[in-house]
Amino acid sequence: MLYQTTPKRNIKYSEFLDDKMMIISAIRAGIPYSLFEVIQEQAPFTETDWADFLDISTKSLQRYKVAPSHHFKSIHSEKIIEMAEVTKAGLDFFGDIEKLKLWLNTPNYALASLKPIELLKDSYGKELVLTVLSNMGHGIFI
Repeated sequence: MLYQTTPKRNIKYSEFLDDKMMIISAIRAGIPYSLFEVIQEQAPFTETDWADFLDISTKSLQRYKVAPSHHFKSIHSEKIIEMAEVTKAGLDFFGDIEKLKLWLNTPNYALASLKPIELLKDSYGKELVLTVLSNMGHGIFI
């Protein structure tokens, strides 16, 4: 998938996620709804999940959809990128969105028997989830 970073420059979505400086710029400028749609299509999260992560109503998300020029505030943009990073790490390990979705919704011993998705609302919880995914990638499952 291509994401237009400037009127004349398109990059692949995966390239965007690998470029930390571009991510910082995008967060500060506010993620456009068009990029959110790309991330939303790739991610295993429902509209209700997104509303919970962003601490906004599903009605607000629906309003933003009809106003495609909408840019999210920096705080929301950062959370959107964090969820994209979790999705990327999960897909890198599981290779399949359905397996990732199942893992996110299953209590995990390494996370005090909480479901990984329950920890994604705040940055610290997201870091724990990414650490567990990284550990699993290295063969550490506890």
